[in-house]
Order: sequence, then structure tokens, then C-alpha cells
Amino acid sequence: MAGERALSITEIQQHANCDDCWIVVDGIVWDITAFAPDHPGGGQIIWKYAGKDASKEYNAIHAPSILPDNLDPSKRIGKLDTSSIPLDSEWLKPPPETQPQLEVGERPALQTLINSYDFETVASQTLSKKAWAFYSSAATDLVTRDANISIFNRIWLRPRILRDVTKVNTKTTMLGHPTSFPLFISPAAMARLAHPEGEKAMARACAKQDIPQCISTNASFPVPQITSASPDTTFFFQLYVNKDRHASLALLRQVEAAGVKAIFVTVDAHVQGKREADERVKVDADGLASAPNSGASGKNDSRGGGLGRTMGGFIDPSFSWADLKWLREHTRLPIVVKGIMVAADALMAARAGVDGIAVSNHGGRNLDGAPPAILTLLEIRKLCPEVFERMEVYLDGGIRRGTDMFKALCLGAKAVGMGRPFLYAVNYGEEGVEHLIEIMRDEFETTMRLAGVTGVGELHPGLLNTLDVDHLIPKGLDALGNTHGLALKAKL
Repeated sequence: MAGERALSITEIQQHANCDDCWIVVDGIVWDITAFAPDHPGGGQIIWKYAGKDASKEYNAIHAPSILPDNLDPSKRIGKLDTSSIPLDSEWLKPPPETQPQLEVGERPALQTLINSYDFETVASQTLSKKAWAFYSSAATDLVTRDANISIFNRIWLRPRILRDVTKVNTKTTMLGHPTSFPLFISPAAMARLAHPEGEKAMARACAKQDIPQCISTNASFPVPQITSASPDTTFFFQLYVNKDRHASLALLRQVEAAGVKAIFVTVDAHVQGKREADERVKVDADGLASAPNSGASGKNDSRGGGLGRTMGGFIDPSFSWADLKWLREHTRLPIVVKGIMVAADALMAARAGVDGIAVSNHGGRNLDGAPPAILTLLEIRKLCPEVFERMEVYLDGGIRRGTDMFKALCLGAKAVGMGRPFLYAVNYGEEGVEHLIEIMRDEFETTMRLAGVTGVGELHPGLLNTLDVDHLIPKGLDALGNTHGLALKAKL
């Protein structure tokens, strides 16, 4: 800003208490005296930086636009006069961290990571306590989270031999948009907790590897900042419907203008599950998380410090089947219903005329005891296979290997999503995300070759042996219940 006042550290230090609080962020001096008491995470986390440089803490959590977008321009006092900082000054050093962080150089070299589990192991050792608790946590006893992964091991492959598999073609489409192979980044909140570039780094990696990214409502950056960071990426947007429907409509307009290609409306999170690991680590341990697209902020309360719970209060618990018509009336984009957990609801989604469904239980983060995603996909395949002819079906949950991808596609999935693994991969930035995509691509292509197929169009249920889990599928649609008067046996 031309002609902006330059402020010495001596002057800034004079405003270092709760009644007169200036902080420096990226060289800009802000007066946040009036704002700090209303801060969703409490004023203490701000006041400890009063009269100091808060750039490191701020940038680890917030999008750069948060301060200028939310403070009156008069609160921008000036810029830091860096010439006033002595070479031996302690002023720029932040307060001691509650958890010492490993430096990037202390992490294993990226090329030594050879599967998705390696990224998870490194993340568990190098992310902040709060970031790890938020990413890895799931509902209550973690039964569904773990079963999402383990049940894939009970589905066996039936490979065919003596086929020419010199060349394989993994290309496919999602809602008409080409992708190099059937994988997308699932919506996952607050990627900036793992890396300053967060979802932007994911987007650039997706462009290089030619796969789509689904942006979360609770992403770390405003949607336009993510899409503009990588114009060549195919973007979808995951929508939590706000109790304030006008806020949702404004967000829809914004994401449409940003070039998003489809809306994935989440329907399995009308209330947040009890994620005990997330609750146990207070927000103050690593700073405040906020989501500019929803306006949600994490905070501590009498129940704990769960980011998932405290940031999910805006979600409308009344959103129902009838409201899909409202959504259709207010967006020109294709609609995918994300959160299908039984075949009956897959049929109802087809009846509602949506463009696709995502079979998902929210990574086991909400209702513990919900069926593993691949088991729901098998249920749809056995009880109402006509759904696959009416709309595209995706699977999001438990994918960790190329063989998992292969099994899901054999059962009818058009593509699969991965969430947590990419949060762990972005710990290494854009290069980490690219590396994980390359690993998954190699494993998937290898599985195709060893199974005797050369294109995704050749995958079918006959390439699987599901006998070890077939008994877990209801015997017919009647066993699922006929909800809301829908004749489930009606021809779609």
C-alpha cells in the first residue's frame, strides 16, 4: 500500500497487552484489540503474540485473506520497519511451542515412501498433535473407520491368464470430464494444518497427474483461491448445506463462478460424530482452525477441542430428500449425493434424478457401526444393479491400495476417492501428493495386468470372489425397509 506508515519494533512493542493489542503478520501491523475478545478460540491465543510477529502461527492455520477480509481497513496500522530489528533480537521468535515440531529435513526422503501407509506413518510422527488428531480421528471405537480398510482383504481376486497386457489404458471420465485414471482427491477439511499450501498444493498435483479434486466446504482457502492456483485441474465441490440457506446459495454462486464442475452434497453429516481423539487435544495446542468458505471456526468448550464438532454447527440437520429439488433449482451443475450407506438410499437417489452418488460413511468419522463403504457397494450390486445404469457411482472410503481400486471398479464404481491419505501426503507439499498419485497409479496398473485386463471398461464382478462377505448382504430390498413411501421395487 503506497505511502504506508513504517513502524519500528519499539513502537509495536508498546501495544502488547489485551487492552492495546497489535500484531505483525507477513510484515503488516494490525490492531486487533477489539477483535481478540470475540475470537472463537478465545483471546489468549492472540494476546500471547501482542506486540510480536505472529506470522508463523497465523500462516500455519489461516488463509492469507482472513485478516484483510474481516477487519476494518482502519485496523491496518502500517508495515514493519525491518531495519529497526537488531540482528540478535529475540523479538521475531515465537513463544515456545507446546509440541516441538520436526523439520522437513528430518522426515524420510520422499522417494523412500513406497505406499500410502508410509505417508500415514510419517504424518503420525511429524504433524502437530492437533493436526494428527483431527485427520486420523473417527467416531467412538473406530470400528467403521478400520473396517472400511480391512474388509477389502476379504474380497479375493480371480485373475485371468495368457492375455496380452503389454499396454493398459486407465483413462475414464467423471461426469463427462476426462481423467487419466479412476481416482480423485476426496473432500478433506483443513489441509493447511499439514502444509502452508494445503489444498492449493493438492490442486497443482492433480493438474500434473490429470485427476480431479473435490474441494471441501471446510477447506483452508476460499474456493476461488484454490481454483485459480491450478486452472487446469478439474474441480468438484463438496457442499454442507447451511442452516442459513441464503449462505449456501451465495456459496453455490461463488463456486460456480470459480469453475467448479459438480456439487457433491454431503448427506451423512447432519450432526457430527463423537471423535474422541480430536476432542482430547485442545485447539490452543496448535492454534485456531477456521474455514473461510463456511465461516466455521474451531474452539474449545466444556466437551473438548474437537474441530469436527465445533466447526460443524452450521450444517442444517433438516436437509431431506425433498430439499434435493431445492438444490437442483439453485444450481446448474451436476449433483452427486455423497454419503450413501444402504442400497435403498441409492435407489431413492436415482428416483430423485441426481447425477451420481458417492458411497461413503464419512471415513467412519460420524456413525460408528455404519457399514464399510465397499460392503455398501456390493449391496447395491446385488440388490439393485440397475442403479449403475441410471447414474455414476463412486466409492469413498478405505482405499489404500491399487487392488482396492480394482475391486471397487469391478463392483461398478466409476471412480474412487481418497481423503486421509492425501492429507498425509500433502505433509510433503505438492511433490508428496504427486508421489502418492504415482504410487496408486502404478499399483492399479500392475493389478490390471496381473488380473489379465487392459482397460477399465473390462472390469466386472466376475473378476472377484466375494463369498467371504456375501452373507453380510441383506437377502432382498424388503429387508432394507421401504422408507418415505417409495416403492423400492419400482422400475427406475
